[in-house]
Amino acid sequence: MTTLSRLEQWKERGTISPEQHALLAGLSRGEPFSLFLELNVLLYAGILAFVAGLGWTVSTWSQQLGDVLVVSILSAMLAASLWYCFSRAPAWAPAETASPSLVFDYVLYFGSLIWSLELTYIEKRLHVLSGQWDVYLLATAALFFFLAYRFDNRLVLSLALSSLAGWFGLTVSHWPSHQDATYRQSAILYCLIVAMGGAVLQRLSVKPHFLGIYLNIAANVLFWALLSGVFDREGYVAWFLALLAVCGAALAWGLARRQFSFVAYAAVYGYVGVSSILIRDINGETAMLGYFVVTGVAMLVLLVLIARRFARES
Repeated sequence: MTTLSRLEQWKERGTISPEQHALLAGLSRGEPFSLFLELNVLLYAGILAFVAGLGWTVSTWSQQLGDVLVVSILSAMLAASLWYCFSRAPAWAPAETASPSLVFDYVLYFGSLIWSLELTYIEKRLHVLSGQWDVYLLATAALFFFLAYRFDNRLVLSLALSSLAGWFGLTVSHWPSHQDATYRQSAILYCLIVAMGGAVLQRLSVKPHFLGIYLNIAANVLFWALLSGVFDREGYVAWFLALLAVCGAALAWGLARRQFSFVAYAAVYGYVGVSSILIRDINGETAMLGYFVVTGVAMLVLLVLIARRFARES
């Protein structure tokens, strides 16, 4: 039996979806296939690595180059990026808009990173606002929101929401040392504002396809905030119950809207929360390792089965 015959049988049995059958059949016949997603990720990672290297160069050689030259070069890069984007972009529309060229989104992402790098350098070297990073973060969030909606870019919108989270004080470096009620309240308030803002804009038909970005970021921040309460030794019961409730809501939303990411959030974050409760009184390393091996494999298999079912039904 040939490979194509087996693929046809698998499709008839429902083992693979028609899209998967078409892709695998094309591969077996030696037909070319798209690497757009992989190349897209590599290009974005390359831009991020370039800007990171530029930041290292600036911090290392700033004394020799001088602040005026460094700021001038960064400002020129930022101005060139923004000029390219504004001169090439079509007129703004509330609906989803296609990118005008292949390099457009990369230039916009590059300019956004240069803005962040330049602001960081100016404050580190010149102390314009005397360390008031809240002002920088709020200004950066406002600029990124404007750029994301003007040029219809989801990645820049993610940068805007991350900057807004920083303005709320939700930084990764502070998370282990600030797992208190105030910190969690700020995280929950941030989640409510982000989710409600995305929902309102979606109802107003202003870039309604952005709603997924708002909900995914809000969901992850909310789950982390609840987990930080579950990890506490005291007063964790209320946070654990809240985590279970949010997991149930995420599961219901994911199943109703056919969004596997929210089903995965409910499974993974729920697993972490339940495990933190169950292993509190386990002292033996062997028992703990056995628990994570067995339950971890079971969780992985469950997610794979759910993902395959979503793929067949989509």
